[in-house]
Amino acid sequence: MSLSLDKFADVPNRLAVMEDRLADPELISNQKEYQRLAKDHAQLVRLNALLSEHNKLNRQLADNRSLLNDDNEDPELRELAGLEVEQLLEKLEELDQRIELFLLPKDPNDEKNILLEIRAGTGGDEAALFVGDLFRMYSRYAEIMGWKVDIMSSSPLGIGGFKEIIAQISGDMVYSKLKFESGVHRVQRVPETETQGRVHTSAVTVAILPEAEEVEIEIDPNELKIDVYRSSGPGGQSVNTTDSAVRVTHLPTGIVVTCQDEKSQHKNKAKALTVLRARLLDRLEQEQHERISQDRKSQVGSGDRSERIRTYNFPQGRLTDHRINLTLYKLEAITGGKLDEVIEPLITHDQALRLQLINEEQFQ
Repeated sequence: MSLSLDKFADVPNRLAVMEDRLADPELISNQKEYQRLAKDHAQLVRLNALLSEHNKLNRQLADNRSLLNDDNEDPELRELAGLEVEQLLEKLEELDQRIELFLLPKDPNDEKNILLEIRAGTGGDEAALFVGDLFRMYSRYAEIMGWKVDIMSSSPLGIGGFKEIIAQISGDMVYSKLKFESGVHRVQRVPETETQGRVHTSAVTVAILPEAEEVEIEIDPNELKIDVYRSSGPGGQSVNTTDSAVRVTHLPTGIVVTCQDEKSQHKNKAKALTVLRARLLDRLEQEQHERISQDRKSQVGSGDRSERIRTYNFPQGRLTDHRINLTLYKLEAITGGKLDEVIEPLITHDQALRLQLINEEQFQ
């Protein structure tokens, strides 16, 4: 087989040592270390199961090949053994691929919650309306996945759309599913205000930021400028009688975050700092991606905010993802939250690119 399993011979022993460690009462008192080890243990259990299945199939393959090569065996039995050999080879090839994918370096952000930022681009009011449409699409997908959506900040317009909306999406493996949504989303449709039925093209920008823990991004309070003011709604009218809205400026980077959706100044400040941490972590990761050009090659495009990634053509009911040349005539279902038909091909494509990159490096 193409995949050598010799380097995994010590997995059962590693698993036994790890289980003894997890049973240590002293470790249980250190919850952070316990959770890290428990996560590693779960991964090792999955790998061990895949390797056990691989060994089982190899034993079956050896037995059937022995029958196939035995001239003294019954011809009918040898024929059945030949068919079994073909089936086992197919299963082993599929299992090899599963093990290779499992061994791909894990994105450390995959298990994180995210901040979803959607901003209107070209197209005026129509772009603002599409910001609202995309937010509803992601909210419905989150509902399907059992995730929680919490609006952190929004700039609603009187027409029903948003100049910008920022939301936290929390749940199981959120970033792993949505990380390839960053980029420019283009919409082609006839606006409600269009009297001659002409199709207009507008664009909005989506950014998916992994949520940063306080231990990952430490913010020096002396580097923050915090302003408070009265929150305003569509059209600029005041919607609160107290100075509850908060504007946080990170002086070293110039990043500005405003939050006014909560009635409490304390809650708005907490949300603003959550958004600021995520943006600072994102900036650090963007700088790292630019330094390591190979990372760019192995990504579907999760890092480039200016890249046009997708077109939603409403007159034809068509969605096109330009990165992987995927075209689906299921626009209504997808904008209704059934995003897996777009997300899963992107994940598969990214895995294939990373496997190809690893294989190329091995032969260099």
